[in-house]
Amino acid sequence: MVYNEKSELARVDDYCRMRLQPVLGEQEVEGIKRYLKHLLDERSFPPYRGRLLDLTIVSDQTGIAVDALRLHRKLVQPIFDAVSRWVANDAIARAVAAERPRESLRARKPAQPRRPIIEFPDALFDEWKDPDTFEDALHLHVERHGDTLTHLFKAVVQPRDHFHQTTLLKWARGDAMPRGVKSFEILERIERRYRLPAGYFREKLPHQTRAVHGHLLKGISAPEQRRLAWHLPHDFARRPKAQQEEILSWVRKVIITGSTEYRRYQAEAMKQRYAVRFRSLQGGRRKDPANDENELDAEIKSGVIDAPEALEAEMVELLRFKTSTLTAFGLQRNGVWGEETASQKVEHLGLMFGALAAAEDSEVKGYGANVNDLCFAMLIFPSVWDWYLQWRERRRGFYTKWEADMLSIALSLVRKETGWLRQHPALAHRLCPIPGLISRADIDRVKSDWDAACDVMHKHGRNRSKEIDRVSRVHRDPFEPILPVLEADSPVGEYRKITEEILRLMPDEHRYPRAAAEAVRSFLILRLGLHTGLRQKNLRELLVCPRDRTPTSERQLEDKKCGELRWSQREQGWEILIPAVAFKNANSSFFASKPFRLVLPDFGRLYELLDAYVDRHRSKLLNGARDPGTLFVKTVKVTSANAAYNQTTFYEAWKLTIQRYGIYNPYTGRGVIKGLLPHGPHNVRDVLATHILKQTGSYEQASYAIQDTPDMVQKHYGRFLPQDKAAIAAQILNRVWAA
Repeated sequence: MVYNEKSELARVDDYCRMRLQPVLGEQEVEGIKRYLKHLLDERSFPPYRGRLLDLTIVSDQTGIAVDALRLHRKLVQPIFDAVSRWVANDAIARAVAAERPRESLRARKPAQPRRPIIEFPDALFDEWKDPDTFEDALHLHVERHGDTLTHLFKAVVQPRDHFHQTTLLKWARGDAMPRGVKSFEILERIERRYRLPAGYFREKLPHQTRAVHGHLLKGISAPEQRRLAWHLPHDFARRPKAQQEEILSWVRKVIITGSTEYRRYQAEAMKQRYAVRFRSLQGGRRKDPANDENELDAEIKSGVIDAPEALEAEMVELLRFKTSTLTAFGLQRNGVWGEETASQKVEHLGLMFGALAAAEDSEVKGYGANVNDLCFAMLIFPSVWDWYLQWRERRRGFYTKWEADMLSIALSLVRKETGWLRQHPALAHRLCPIPGLISRADIDRVKSDWDAACDVMHKHGRNRSKEIDRVSRVHRDPFEPILPVLEADSPVGEYRKITEEILRLMPDEHRYPRAAAEAVRSFLILRLGLHTGLRQKNLRELLVCPRDRTPTSERQLEDKKCGELRWSQREQGWEILIPAVAFKNANSSFFASKPFRLVLPDFGRLYELLDAYVDRHRSKLLNGARDPGTLFVKTVKVTSANAAYNQTTFYEAWKLTIQRYGIYNPYTGRGVIKGLLPHGPHNVRDVLATHILKQTGSYEQASYAIQDTPDMVQKHYGRFLPQDKAAIAAQILNRVWAA
């Protein structure tokens, strides 16, 4: 090298240690150092987009999350700029050194005529063995047509393309793979030059599901561009403007959001925020005391506000009453809330109080009550409930089962002997008049005879519940996103196509270890869901015990209220054991206080990929972070706080898998099921129940697949169509005629 190699390498080490080490992890810094030294060794320029470093390519080469690089761009960019200057200076020095010998050589030898560029060169041979890898296929067809890489570059690349010859050389060496919009355009030109089928080279790339880089979408934010990039065709920029708009509209409507009536309603409703937030239960926010008053006014106007201390104290008392192991002395209760149920009740009551506190002139059009006047004793007044029920009906346009479920909360609070409100008449002391809703006379009447007021509310709530049951409509059809699967002859076989598509497009583990680990995780999440029919909570909280370790005892699992995947020496297979107490319906007759135990079948590479995931892929995802012990872990990045999934992130992981592998995209050809829409893990239970109902017609057998009772299956699960019943009966009768 012309530049001082030792000196520049030492500067890279010093810069990474002094500037990057304090903000990035050790592995991330080592990745940047390796990449910079590789650029110096190869005399290659860092990747740029205009004047800025292309962080997407740097992320691929170093394994560091793009978000982390973007967060610390001001620290990362200078060292790459320095490397770019060193490489440029080295190239200039070499050119100057080589100038004189070239001149003397030209003086002695006559100039050689340039080889003419032929648009479609003839092949030297027509029979060949098709290589498996992209780089081998490129070499083969270059040699088959008597080309060199330099001549190929001159034949297919124009100056306006801004495409460097070194990129083509890296493709041929396997050091880099096409990813950008321009790269795929060059690939198409090569395919056309050698008269190969369209997409010949793209199908040999080691990372088929990788998003194409470089789509320029004007007027669209960067986060949305990243989401859209996965689902846009590589030639999107070269398509007509009208077709581009058509593609964007389809991707947003079908893949990103899902085009159901309920999802459209939900998207609009989410823009109108209203709730009372219980800080001690859902996590508070730190605020600047100087801005408290202004922020309070703004939040009241938007319908979102933290619960006052008195209201929050009442919520704490209610939760203590409904969730404690033993009931407090002198109180009685009927039923106990689990963690999930308690969280749901807090959210629903927070929405009710939020509607009452929201301003009348806001988009929410709430009641406008003073937030400090809100208290649980208000729930004893039928007028409060009638306003809230009618308010919800006006927003949605009709009543649903949700309103009936809210009334069930009211009935439980005022029920004789066991109602929490009925047993706490002292709560009435916090009641304040609310104009048009609660008068001073109403408060005096309630205080004078608390039990009688509870009886009135209980009777009113039961009547309202019956009336709503009679007119309520279903707004959210849980089967709509997966109707193409449920209507298939074999729903499980249809859904299984998604897992096979994941395997078909699995990235090369050696080149893309993290992407391969994510693909294996997606495959296992869906496969275990199809084999077990577990609810989301049980699946995401499932622990893992490697083959060489002692499994967790059943008593310990009961204490943790979760299951475990372990190796069974007796069955010689992977086994899932979940204690009954870990299930939502733990008291169901299905369990009879016995644990759920299932040995997974070794079909479709399940054991091969389970072993690979437990042995190495899972550690790639953890990336040195604290291990939560669960089978499924998130991809840990610099900004990650916890490797464990929660309810929201696990739902998003499942939905993302469906978006990338399940939904058929007519513009890219990806996806395997036409008409499928984004959905979460709970729908797999409907797939299993419907499959067994279609095959057997038995609600009892269907209940075995999803750990429930036949009555619950008949009521809630499985789209069992009349023609399927007729088909089963016809099969039995037709045997007589076939005999």
